[in-house]
Amino acid sequence: MTKQTIVGRVTQLAKANINALLDQAEDPQKMLDQLIRDYTSNISEAEQAVAATIGNLRLMEQDHREDVEAAKEWGEKALAASRKADELRAGGSAADADKFDNLAKVALGRQLQSEKEAKTAEPNIASQTEVVDKLKTGLDQMKGKLTELKSKRDELVARAKSAQAQNQMMDSVKNINVLDPTSEISRFEDKVRREEAKAVGKQELAASSLDAQFEQLDTLGDSAEVEARLAALKTTS
Repeated sequence: MTKQTIVGRVTQLAKANINALLDQAEDPQKMLDQLIRDYTSNISEAEQAVAATIGNLRLMEQDHREDVEAAKEWGEKALAASRKADELRAGGSAADADKFDNLAKVALGRQLQSEKEAKTAEPNIASQTEVVDKLKTGLDQMKGKLTELKSKRDELVARAKSAQAQNQMMDSVKNINVLDPTSEISRFEDKVRREEAKAVGKQELAASSLDAQFEQLDTLGDSAEVEARLAALKTTS
């Protein structure tokens, strides 16, 4: 994976407009769940890529430090060889002095090479450092987006449940309005009243029939008395 690919991917994910994605989704909750899975996976991949990039930067920095230290050491060796050559030349040993001067030149050549390598690495290190900073920022933004996604997902689920409960309640109220239970009670009450009235009518009818029977008994009693008195009259005459 190239540096450009890593930066582009992290930047694209970090700048994703969650609200726009949700507006386009047929099922926002499912889309959020999928986004959370994708973000989590992408963050894991990005972290590995960023870790590798940071590792390469640290190797470059280590090589640069070693080149700087090597340049310093070769400079010190060149200085020591040059001083030794001056000392030998002052003592009349020109041939030996030339040898140490040659060693000094070799050391200076190595110093120059190490300095060039260190200088060449510096722009690359600066560029890689900038890349790493961008990647770290992108990762932080991605993690922030993941937190936002999870928060929106929880909010959406809670709102969906609340809306579902409200809809169920409104459907129940609607059904009650359509089929008013008080109308059923009223009809039942009317039926009870009719039955009560019927019972009253039967009672009145029964009472009137009983009175008639007693009146008939009274009439029969009078007739019997009349017959009895008539028989008594016949006996006395």
